Amino acid sequence: MIWAKEETLSREEIERIQTERLVKLVHYVYDNVEPYRKKMDDAGIKPDDIKTLDDLKRLPFTTKQDFRDNYPFGLFAVDKSKLARIHASSGTTGKPTVVGYTKKDLETWAECVARLAVAGGAQADDVCQICFGYGMFTGALGLHKGLERVGACIIPSSTGNTEKQIMYMKDYGSTLLVATPSYALRIGEVATQLGLNPRTDLGLRTALVGSELMTEPMREEMKKLYGDKLCVTQNYGMSELMGPGISGECTELCGMHINEDHFICEIIDPETGEVLPAGEKGELVVTCLTKEALPLIRYRTRDITKIFYEPCKCGRTTARMDILDGRTDDMLKIRGVNVFPSQIEEVLLRTEEIGPHYEIIVDRKDHSDILTIKVELAPDKMTDDVAELEKIKAKLKSSLRTMLGLDAKIVLESPHTLKRFEGKAKRVTDNRKGLT
Repeated sequence: MIWAKEETLSREEIERIQTERLVKLVHYVYDNVEPYRKKMDDAGIKPDDIKTLDDLKRLPFTTKQDFRDNYPFGLFAVDKSKLARIHASSGTTGKPTVVGYTKKDLETWAECVARLAVAGGAQADDVCQICFGYGMFTGALGLHKGLERVGACIIPSSTGNTEKQIMYMKDYGSTLLVATPSYALRIGEVATQLGLNPRTDLGLRTALVGSELMTEPMREEMKKLYGDKLCVTQNYGMSELMGPGISGECTELCGMHINEDHFICEIIDPETGEVLPAGEKGELVVTCLTKEALPLIRYRTRDITKIFYEPCKCGRTTARMDILDGRTDDMLKIRGVNVFPSQIEEVLLRTEEIGPHYEIIVDRKDHSDILTIKVELAPDKMTDDVAELEKIKAKLKSSLRTMLGLDAKIVLESPHTLKRFEGKAKRVTDNRKGLT
């Protein structure tokens, strides 16, 4: 099912809409957001200079630092009296990133999420259990309102108390789960520990996952737990841009469809800022075309992906983002090698002797970086045979060396010993921070 006609427009029509909205946006931002006006003036650019999509690359980037410098409302284009809702990041590394919505923005947000939810398998008769944390985080309410628009029934169970989540799921007949990939795995794991079979005792048919990176091996792990009947699709969003609703996979699982009438996505070289051709991998930059309260131009997401424009087998014609490789600020440089945690995860989850939970630790000793990876043995592979354990370690070390080009220390743990997460998984500890 396709929710909106805008998902099937020709490339020419999509670009016509984007051009019209971009021209209008640049004037709107210049007139209403002083920091943008200053940036454009400093770059010698006036709104009338932007006439085509190709002119977009002339405009300055927006970054997280702009939010910090203009906290809390300096990037807003409307007065607070026009706001219908305010969300914010957790602010764990300083002042939170504050985002706001007019009434029209909330309608646009719900529409964008509805499109992607339907593309990802949601149906009007679904009972949707939302296991994102409700509050200032945009994920829960974003999916909530979008799925309501589809016509689904919502269970706003939030995060935590996993046994009760499973009770809700079983007793209320949940058919669709909204969660991070890691928490979806945790729910299935706890259900198994309670003596349930997630494949037969739970009625899930769709999982809309997001808020953290999901690799293909992670999707495979979820299917091992819940069965092949479960359709697992991921969606992409970011609080600064709107929340969930930027892009999402359809059930063909061949990239995340972008709501192109609301967002222009570019791929740039993260070092030079140069726009890269279609199909090349780099940093995602997003321009919000229709937001009233917080219109962003060329926001640097730090997410690494690529964009392709071929029409999809599902019938949608919108451009698609590839599954994220990681974030530029998540990248680890270990002994001169650039390493993304997703590369490590891909190797680990394709190793049948170990479970899906892991921890990455980076230390420095005698001016040399040390990469340690803690993993759990799969419950059915638990053994006291030292030779067998060493064989598993050697297999992992060899696979990681092939993927990364460097050696890692492997620590095998017993099943169910590593930390579990109900929100975004925090799997990397870099103890080199602050060291020279």
